[in-house]
Amino acid sequence: MTDAVTANPVQDFIATTVTQNPVVLFMKGVPEQPRCGFSAVVVQILDHLGVDFVGVDVLQDEALRNGVKAYTDWPTIPQLYVKGEFVGGADIIREMYSTGELKPFLEEQGVLAA
Repeated sequence: MTDAVTANPVQDFIATTVTQNPVVLFMKGVPEQPRCGFSAVVVQILDHLGVDFVGVDVLQDEALRNGVKAYTDWPTIPQLYVKGEFVGGADIIREMYSTGELKPFLEEQGVLAA
């Protein structure tokens, strides 16, 4: 007996990736070379805060690009996950950073040294 989630290799990949890595950014391009401005903003914020994260390039695979949107029911890329939970896209991360919420949140999650 399998349900739709376990029968879908893309969804399995996403679930495994966000479970096995404390911080994951599904993005366009790679952290060293983002291929959209929104992805670049989130990479810059994470780098500025000193967060270790795994970048997953959704441009390599259309099924992944569509799958990650379905996984969270969130229409845009990038998507940031911390400890398996979807945190938000570029606007949310930028807002959390500018209001000072992001750093304490990441410290509470244990993915950034206080």
